[in-house]
Amino acid sequence: MDMASHDNLLLILHFRLPISIGLSLLSLAIAGIPLGSKISVSDNKWWLSSNGDFALGFFNTTSEPYLYSVGIRFNSDSIPYSKRTVVWVAGGDLAVGNMSYFQINEDGEFIIFDSTIGVVAWSSKTIHQSVSSAILQDDGNLVLLNQRKGIVWQSFDTPSDTLLPGQRLHVFGSLRAARVDSLSSYYSLYMNASGVLQLRWESNVTYWTGGSPSSDQSNRSVVLTVDGSLQILETGSNVPVVALFGDDHNDTVRFRLLRLDVDGNLRMYSWDQLMVAWRPVWQAVENQCNVFATCGERGICSLNVSGSVQCLCPYNFHPSSKPHCLVPYQQGCRWGSVMLKYDNTFLHGMYPPIDSYITTSLQSCKDSCMKNSACTAVTFTNDGSGQCFTETTRYLTGYTDNSIAAVSFVKKCSDPTAVDPNLPRPSSPSTEAGSPIEDSSYKICIPCIVGASSVTFIGLILIQFGVGIFIYKRRKSIWMKAISAFKNSNSKGLAVFTLAEINEITEDFKHQIGPKMYKGSLPNRQAVAVKDIGSVVENRKFRAAILRIGNIHHRNLVKLEGYCCESSRRNLIYEYAKNGSLAAYIEDPELAKKLTWRKRMDVCVSVARAVCYLHTECREFMGHGNLKSANVVLDEYFEAKVSEYGLTGVCAESASSALSEAEKDVEDFGSLVIELVSGCRDVGTLLETAYTQWRKGLAGDLVYKGSQEVDPEELERAMRIAFWCLQVDERLKPSMREVVKVLEGTLSVDPPPPPFPGQQKPLTGGEDGSCSSADLVSV
Repeated sequence: MDMASHDNLLLILHFRLPISIGLSLLSLAIAGIPLGSKISVSDNKWWLSSNGDFALGFFNTTSEPYLYSVGIRFNSDSIPYSKRTVVWVAGGDLAVGNMSYFQINEDGEFIIFDSTIGVVAWSSKTIHQSVSSAILQDDGNLVLLNQRKGIVWQSFDTPSDTLLPGQRLHVFGSLRAARVDSLSSYYSLYMNASGVLQLRWESNVTYWTGGSPSSDQSNRSVVLTVDGSLQILETGSNVPVVALFGDDHNDTVRFRLLRLDVDGNLRMYSWDQLMVAWRPVWQAVENQCNVFATCGERGICSLNVSGSVQCLCPYNFHPSSKPHCLVPYQQGCRWGSVMLKYDNTFLHGMYPPIDSYITTSLQSCKDSCMKNSACTAVTFTNDGSGQCFTETTRYLTGYTDNSIAAVSFVKKCSDPTAVDPNLPRPSSPSTEAGSPIEDSSYKICIPCIVGASSVTFIGLILIQFGVGIFIYKRRKSIWMKAISAFKNSNSKGLAVFTLAEINEITEDFKHQIGPKMYKGSLPNRQAVAVKDIGSVVENRKFRAAILRIGNIHHRNLVKLEGYCCESSRRNLIYEYAKNGSLAAYIEDPELAKKLTWRKRMDVCVSVARAVCYLHTECREFMGHGNLKSANVVLDEYFEAKVSEYGLTGVCAESASSALSEAEKDVEDFGSLVIELVSGCRDVGTLLETAYTQWRKGLAGDLVYKGSQEVDPEELERAMRIAFWCLQVDERLKPSMREVVKVLEGTLSVDPPPPPFPGQQKPLTGGEDGSCSSADLVSV
């Protein structure tokens, strides 16, 4: 990334500049906003603070012109319109269609109504709290007031990616960087239970901290002051525990803000009237390459001569259009593997982001990776510490620079390249020019044959041509509609299809790939999976589910591409997973061989991360409700993704039980772990047996018979957390965040108590995906 493109990214994305929906806006500046007040996208109006410095209204972005969000932006005449950055967004990344509106309704709720889908997309949840009015204060804080002018709700308590002067972030509070290209950011600023500020990536990796732990776990907050300092304060004290100062501290500056930018760095900005620009005066991480996963899946971070970030993929020998920089190694290299050396480079694994290390020599570090089939790369620190970091994922990030005292080795399959089978072949002697082809039968009756068949042949051609034109025009008409649907997405960026287009895409539901799931192809030849929900789902309920899941993006969740809601038909269009469902790999003896022990554990972690994201990382809690191996798919890289999430109450099969959604997901995940470990598809009646064998120290007997190189410690962790998930007493069940940490090895776990009242005979791991009574043997 060069300097120009980096600056452009900061300009457009870091500030999420609103595009004008009419430069001559009719705005409302009123002391109090009464109940019933309403603004729609088409109104081109804003609610203003009394000093005119801030405005609340709809805005959109250049990358997604059909999506609108509700937010607060700067509105001062001293700031050019193009630089009036947004400082708060209702619902975080929420976006709605161009016929939507927001309102302070008569029940005292601040709501956003998405007219495209016909549901309330977000609300302040202040119904029955005696709200009588609202006001946008001069400091940029939107507040809902009761009749005594007390604050019932305020936007300062629900920040998005920005803090304004005077706004506080309390313990367990967080900022999340803005989304990019409809993808939710993995970066967040978080104040943990000890009152320490943390910059985190996907809640797993902390790459910057501010402050030291407090003895009082709920007595701290962080605030941006008007004089340009970021302070961590104890409650009731004006003396900061920590103070971080901007370059213009104590200078006279009218506007300041603290923002978590899309590149994962936390920066303090001041409005420079002379430069007519927002000037960064402080940032948390000085070297951008030290922000974890700065380059994401695009490779290793490096700084060019101008100090700008550039992303390198040194081991990508076969460049493709896909933005993945993957380690060129997978288990099962036919001709062995070699280690590629990269000096002055430190590598980190991303999925999972775990860097385990031992102290050893350089050669031993390299050899340990060669001997470990799961190892993809190692990094050795040659600063005298002799630390050897081992990675087991193909997704790596890192930093390369001459100042780095480390050397990395990346494993690569040494399979030879096959000869191109399409090379031209030598001509046959019999077909060389001048070769005699003498056969009198070719000369006999040729005029007769031509004369007799010419009329018939021409007639058939004309008939076929006419039929072909008819079919072509019909298919083109339907196809063009599908293209239009794919381009003209709804407010969530989803393509909306008609039933005729769904039939065309799926070839009349010809290729079934799962229960009520069919393979199809979009106009751009992108393969998709089409889920047939059925005809019993109420229109409003279906559209409400679409609203919830349409804006969710995570690498371990199957992406929703579009939907069909026509007449009585309900269809969901998902991204297509090339390798199909996990259930098929467990059931089929041949496919099961591809699920190595390493891959089975990777699937466990990937599914746990996906469910954890649904439970804790979305703006509002979302349960899966029907977590099972049939709803886990494997993509072209054999990475697990969870599908059919967020459909609780929509599909009959996804209806929630008496347990809460979170508890049911945790329990279902425990069963899935046992299923993956044992290779048995139907483990429901065998879970008690599995626990009994584990307690007897016979966990190894539970493992699928085809598994090799089983890690005993990893097996023990998996069994322990699985049985904690299966506890009948819901108070004993762990959260999915705790489950992820245990599986990653960053959190220890005690042996669980018996989760079941009874006991059965011992269970042995299956070989064909089923575990019948024949598999129950005595020990």
